[in-house]
Amino acid sequence: MSLFKSGNPTLSEKQFQQTTSGYNSFETMTVRGTMNKFGFLMLMVMAGAAFSWQAFNEGKNILPYLLIGALGGLVVALIITFKKEWSGYLAPAYGILEGVFVGAISAYFNFLFREKYPDIIMHAVLLTFAVAASMYLLYSLRIIKVTERLRSVIFVATASIAVFYLLTWILGFFGIHFAFLTTGSTFGIVFSLAVIGIAALNLLLDFDMIERGSEMGAPKFMEWYGAFGLLVTLVWLYLEILRLLSKLNDRK
Repeated sequence: MSLFKSGNPTLSEKQFQQTTSGYNSFETMTVRGTMNKFGFLMLMVMAGAAFSWQAFNEGKNILPYLLIGALGGLVVALIITFKKEWSGYLAPAYGILEGVFVGAISAYFNFLFREKYPDIIMHAVLLTFAVAASMYLLYSLRIIKVTERLRSVIFVATASIAVFYLLTWILGFFGIHFAFLTTGSTFGIVFSLAVIGIAALNLLLDFDMIERGSEMGAPKFMEWYGAFGLLVTLVWLYLEILRLLSKLNDRK
């Protein structure tokens, strides 16, 4: 069904079709169960973030925390994507690793802007949850309807951003850098706003995928998988908002 396309590759049509056709279970996925598991994953993220934040405050080198969190989280995410039935065991591990990564980055930004913008982390967190709550209301009230055309546009935009970020990372090894990614230029701010908008729209697709997965009767373990996919988008949104706030402060 083309209805199940999502900008988030962890919550795609193929992922849900494989589970509904390949597994038999008396218990099926529910929206409430998915959100409960998402809440648990958020606790894991906060625990991991507190760990790396404390390490930074104790004067420890946070580079290993960044690498372990980023690379470890990537490996676990790839395993979950291909072994969805393991998501109940691996999603909490992903949450902790992602928390370590996010906590290390947040601690660095907090230190970097400790004088110019001491509340940058608090504002980034509040804005992230405000955007997420707003998108949930827009989706639940059907103010924005997730249509086939919207899915296609968001999917293409998300894929384009992913390719662009990959290219900038590769070109960085050859000394080629794009200043607008880190500086507060007008174009840089517009770019960040556009990326945040796309990340926010991905939340709509995530909510839609979770709801439709429940309607399709996906196995119970897909609640963990749906919660994991939603967490991926939320962390992306937080990092982009944090980047935008740093750019705006750079203009002052």
